[in-house]
Amino acid sequence: MERLCGPKLPFWVANQTLHTDSPDLPECFQLSVLSWLPCVYLWLACLPYLFYLQRNNKGYIMMSVLNRVKTVFGLVLWIVCWTDLFGTFHELQQGDSKPPIYFVTPLVVGMTMLLALFLIQFERLRGVQSSGILFIFWFLSVLCAIVPFRSKILQAKYQSEISDKLRFTTFYFYFSLIVAELILSCFNEKPPLFSNIDTDPNPCPQSTAGFLSTMTFWWFTSMAIKGYKNPLEAKDLWSLNKSDSSEVVVPKLLREWEVEQAKAHSAVDQSTQAHFSKPPPAGESNHVGGESSPEEVEVLLSKQKDTKKPSFLHSLIKAFGPYFLIGSAFKLLQDLITFVNPQLLKLLISFTKQKGAPAWWGYALAFLMFFAAFLQTLILHQHFQYCFVTGMRLRTSIIGAIYRKSLIITNAAKRTSTVGEIVNLMSVDAQRFMDLTTFLNMLWSAPLQIILALYFLWQNLGPSVLAGVAVMILLIPLNAAIAVRTRAYQVEQMQYKDARIKLMNEILNGIKVLKLYAWESSFKEKVLEIRQKELNVLRKTAYLGALSTMAWTSAPFLVALTTFAVYVTVDKNNILDAEKAFVSLSLFNILRFPLNMFPQVISSIIQASVSLKRIQDFLSHDELDPESVDRTNTATDSSVTVVNGKFTWAKQDPPALHNINLMVPQGSLLAVVGHVGCGKSSLVSALLGEMEKMEGDISIQGSVAYVPQQAWIQNATLRDNILFGKAYNEHKYRCCLDACALTQDLEVLPGGDLTEIGEKGINLSGGQRQRVSLARALYNEADVYLLDDPLSAVDAHVAKHIFDQVIGPEGALQGKTRILVTHGISFLPQVDNIVVMVEGRVSEMGSYQELLKQNGAFAEFLRNYSLEDIIEEDEATEALIDEEENFPDDALSNHTDMVDNEPVVNEAKRQFIRQISIISGDLENPKSRSVRKRLCSERKHAESDSEKKLPKVEKLIQAETAETGRVKSKVFWEYAKAVGPLLSLFICFLYGCQSAASIGANVWLSQWTNDAAQNMTQENVSMRVGVYAALGIAQGVLLLANCLLSKAYSMLRAAELMHLHMLQRLLRAPQGFFESTPTGRVLNRFSKDMDIIDSHIPDNIDIWMRTFWYTVNVLIVCSALTPLFLLVVVPLMVFYWWVQRFYVATSRQLKRLESVSRSPIYSHFSETVTGSSVIRAYCRHDAFVLMSDMKVDENQKSYYPGIVSNRWLGVRIEFIGNCIVLFSALFAVIGKDKLNPGLVGLSVSYALLVTMSLNWMVRMTSDLESNIVAVERVKEYSETKTEAPWEVEDKKPSPDWPSQGNVEFSDYSVRYREGLELVLKNLTLSVKGGEKIGIVGRTGAGKSSMTLCLFRLLESAGGEITIDGVKISEIGLHDLRSKLTIIPQEPVLFSGSLRMNLDPFERYSDVEVWKALELSHLNKFVSNQPAKLELECSEGGENLSVGQRQLVCLARALLRKTRILILDEATAAIDLETDDLIQSTIRTQFEDCTVFTIAHRLNTIMDYTRVLVLDKGQIAEFDTPTNLLFQRGIFYGMAKDAGLAQ
Repeated sequence: MERLCGPKLPFWVANQTLHTDSPDLPECFQLSVLSWLPCVYLWLACLPYLFYLQRNNKGYIMMSVLNRVKTVFGLVLWIVCWTDLFGTFHELQQGDSKPPIYFVTPLVVGMTMLLALFLIQFERLRGVQSSGILFIFWFLSVLCAIVPFRSKILQAKYQSEISDKLRFTTFYFYFSLIVAELILSCFNEKPPLFSNIDTDPNPCPQSTAGFLSTMTFWWFTSMAIKGYKNPLEAKDLWSLNKSDSSEVVVPKLLREWEVEQAKAHSAVDQSTQAHFSKPPPAGESNHVGGESSPEEVEVLLSKQKDTKKPSFLHSLIKAFGPYFLIGSAFKLLQDLITFVNPQLLKLLISFTKQKGAPAWWGYALAFLMFFAAFLQTLILHQHFQYCFVTGMRLRTSIIGAIYRKSLIITNAAKRTSTVGEIVNLMSVDAQRFMDLTTFLNMLWSAPLQIILALYFLWQNLGPSVLAGVAVMILLIPLNAAIAVRTRAYQVEQMQYKDARIKLMNEILNGIKVLKLYAWESSFKEKVLEIRQKELNVLRKTAYLGALSTMAWTSAPFLVALTTFAVYVTVDKNNILDAEKAFVSLSLFNILRFPLNMFPQVISSIIQASVSLKRIQDFLSHDELDPESVDRTNTATDSSVTVVNGKFTWAKQDPPALHNINLMVPQGSLLAVVGHVGCGKSSLVSALLGEMEKMEGDISIQGSVAYVPQQAWIQNATLRDNILFGKAYNEHKYRCCLDACALTQDLEVLPGGDLTEIGEKGINLSGGQRQRVSLARALYNEADVYLLDDPLSAVDAHVAKHIFDQVIGPEGALQGKTRILVTHGISFLPQVDNIVVMVEGRVSEMGSYQELLKQNGAFAEFLRNYSLEDIIEEDEATEALIDEEENFPDDALSNHTDMVDNEPVVNEAKRQFIRQISIISGDLENPKSRSVRKRLCSERKHAESDSEKKLPKVEKLIQAETAETGRVKSKVFWEYAKAVGPLLSLFICFLYGCQSAASIGANVWLSQWTNDAAQNMTQENVSMRVGVYAALGIAQGVLLLANCLLSKAYSMLRAAELMHLHMLQRLLRAPQGFFESTPTGRVLNRFSKDMDIIDSHIPDNIDIWMRTFWYTVNVLIVCSALTPLFLLVVVPLMVFYWWVQRFYVATSRQLKRLESVSRSPIYSHFSETVTGSSVIRAYCRHDAFVLMSDMKVDENQKSYYPGIVSNRWLGVRIEFIGNCIVLFSALFAVIGKDKLNPGLVGLSVSYALLVTMSLNWMVRMTSDLESNIVAVERVKEYSETKTEAPWEVEDKKPSPDWPSQGNVEFSDYSVRYREGLELVLKNLTLSVKGGEKIGIVGRTGAGKSSMTLCLFRLLESAGGEITIDGVKISEIGLHDLRSKLTIIPQEPVLFSGSLRMNLDPFERYSDVEVWKALELSHLNKFVSNQPAKLELECSEGGENLSVGQRQLVCLARALLRKTRILILDEATAAIDLETDDLIQSTIRTQFEDCTVFTIAHRLNTIMDYTRVLVLDKGQIAEFDTPTNLLFQRGIFYGMAKDAGLAQ
């Protein structure tokens, strides 16, 4: 420096700077270091920055006033700097030679100003709205110029006149200009031209935010304010940044993944080529083994495959690594700054010890501490922002990739992963990656922090640190062991929870049956038994949790204790003074975090690696070959051609179809028939390209429409389901509806064709679903129609209508190529060609007449199936017209009857027998045909008028209410009541005690360190250590006691009670409640909400209490030491309260929005997977991908502000914490004469930690508010309306009631729910004991309702029912229901043993059970099972056939053997044999009982004593069957339709 500044200007003068009350820096230092610092920064930063700008061009910004002013100021600055330079030259000419520094500095600064000028313009051209690089440069310049600013004024004050007028003037010019530049650089430029900001309705302000705003997240404030004023809604959310949206993120990952796959393939190809290139040895080539046999090739290939798999990790790193690395750079900076504060604390404590030190040292240290902490805050939150955004992009891209893949995987691959598993890949595994990104940097950051902390500790305390470290290391295996056990317990708890939810699901699905059989209490016991096991596991988890909490909370204390004790006892000369003690404490506190996190990060990485492998496997599955069906071939005149086709479902399976040869001429109708499982549907799949083609060729000309065997219905309106992405055309749409016989159904649906259809078409009957699927195909005008058995699910007359109107030779599809898989013999005479399939081959092909003549497989097929006499076609048609005219108006009152009108047919055989078979060819019956046409057109006009004025329908299922606004304090009080009010207070008190103990320990430590100052160290070392240890251990013990009391006892008891009340109330709820509440919603209360009450709320409360008391401690300690502190605390706490109210209101709503928008992603996905073949057939692949992307973006739209709200909060709360540090240090400096160093150390080291606890406290408040809502929701269900009591003590009927079985209705009326029409109107009838009564009537006449009234599932709206003289409305429900027996329409079984399904209360002996099974013809089946009566039934009885399930219900009835039996006849589920079995058993076994049968098929009740005909809820006819037939009324009409009367 001597050379630059010359001998007159020294570089550093200690007396002039440090040891004076008015310090100043020497001129040489000012001119060199202070002037060059900003310049060096800018030159270093500019190269990478220019490179970045070159890559990221956002479009250019127009010249604005702001830009012009900045530029002009920059020019002036350059001129000012060079004025200095020329001034120096001028002096040189005058002979006054200056040292070289006067030449160098203005030159360097001037050049830098030119660079800044260039950057200002270059950024404008590249579309940068606010520059961080330049802001930091101007800020540094101003900072460095403050010193000369002050010293020049001081010099002028002490000297009479200013020696160097030129430089004095230029400097102040320079200073004012850089301040102006700094202020200007805080403002924003306009957005670049043509950017999407202009087009976006609600753009995210981040994209236009300035540098300062970005660093402090100021741009989020607008949303925080909006969320505070009124609850946020979806429309308030900002659009997603382009760079985070699916359309940018997903293709980025997929590109990298394709590159990886290509690499892997090429590696495999090269290696296989290497194997094949060796020519076979000459002698062997002619015998069999010469060409390497296929097996060998397989082996070679498989070896090869293992070596190189495409790595999903690589593609993730390539796609998202660079962005993530920016975050890592921030993390590194933050780690280094963390260690500045303990060093400053050391200096501060040593400053309070020195009596004569200048006061400005203290102030400088205080402000430095504040500044370091503030910088650390900003950098840390930037790091988090980068990490979270990376995580968000990872999730978006993984979901996108999985969704796209799931649309094109082969069927073989689909078998390996169920829909549930793939949804899990999306939800759980993608979430794991998201969570991992936040911690990933801890992998290198934790070891770095640990090493640095140990280094500084070693400097401070020497080798005794090792004692403390040893304690930490010993605690790690303890915690690891606890973690492993906890994980095991969690798995166990999950199993119990799953079992409980599964059982709840079954209870909810079968609730009607439980009520009818009065079985609720048995199932309640089962649920509570599982729940008890679950609670035991939770209790164990709580014990472990208490241990681990104690270990972690006491860890820093134990470490400090051992270190200090060892340090003091090892060597007599070691004195523990304030510096050593409190600096070490603050370093130990820094150590705590990485040690805590490291094990978590490791386990999180292990989980993510498992997820990674699962995702990678899924994405590497085989894909369908889009080329397997040739769509381009136009040479032939046939529109579907298959030549030598051989197809299989999976490469390793045997082929499902062999040598298939098909030619379907343009516009013909081909029927495919054959026995069950002969490959009819496989043929259709092969034509769609869904199967693996082993050999042969397929070509299809034109577009395809496909109707699958099981209709696939989306969760959308009925109209959207039919349009399926095509434009709406009123006339064409109406015709489709008419042709598919859907018009009547629309009149019945609450919202017409705009009715929302539930998931999987839940609110449509099977036949309606099938017809909607058909209408979709009809509306999407295609060239080739593949119809896979669309007529099996609909009633006979509807099937006929559809065939005539749509499929048949005269239908809407005439002239199109149609391939129809069918079981319906009646339609075969009208098709052009028939293909008969036998075991995967085409056995015969030809027209109907030809095949009959051949007398082959087809003729036999016909003989088997046409068992029924042929009914004249005329009658069938009349019945159809009849049906349309007499359709009752109030046909549907949201009830199960809805399903009656269109039975879902499972067994083909039954269908054939009931079918109106027309083998005769005379189809046209002009009379009937014209009537139908007329009806159709009349209806069309009526319909379109009514359509326009559709009433607002009352929804059956009310929308679930998402709570908004603040959580009422009432809810907290509810929870406290469940825990126990006194207990709650006691728990709070214990937390306070624990907190007091920890203060005590630290105050004691500060007293101990003061011993050092009074030189009385040796005498009381053992006493000091002893008390310190005692206080610390007391803290640990109190904590343990508290955890056990609150988590393991009281809060679990609260959870237990809440669950019990909810369950009891739920089982007592009336049937109507279950009809208007979706099961998913109830299950959610039992799974998610209970889970929150079980495990989340206790944790939240625990952490909240600890942080709350900790914060209170800090404030108490600081205020006690420096009472001035109270002045600052009040405004800071007000600010804190204010920020946290804003945050909690906004973030709570964001969380709710996020969880609401999450489920559509998964439900849309599972829908897509089930319907993937339909989506592909209609080429709607891209549209669905787009829909999925939109749903993911919609979800991320609420997730992103959620992340930012945490950052926003963090910066503000930590700012409060930093202020507390500043003021505690400042007041320590002010009161340094009164305070001893120990207390200064205590107050500042406490303050340094307060930031973290303030932050946690707000987070926990927010979490607690979000979670406590669960208490509210559970409470809501434990206050539902209940039905009548199960037992009424004083009205109990006698045990043998009803002995006769007389039933009387007097003037009885009933309605489903308040405000609906009456379903039964003033019924009066009496039935003698032992009579057999058949109940008939059209759909919706009130047949089922009548039986429900007997069981009081519906309570009367007027009138009475008496059974054997007892009014049923007066006795308990269980007393009533246990004395009646019903065989319900849908057989419901519960998972569990068969024995449990027959007799859940174990009232009957095994002998009786076997007897019942024998009578119900099940004994053969059961005795063949290895488990006999303990045969496990799966959920819903899936492992029994429908017929067997029906027989199990019969066996239940036989076991109960009551005097009154109600038989709700199954419509279509059973084949005829089972039906006959049931009828004959009932005739013999229930001879002396009163039997009510709701009949759908009249032949079953023709021999009953009397028949009751209901019409529109009233008795139309009631007499013996013969009399009724004689009267020729409604009953006669029905019998005639059924072919039972002439």
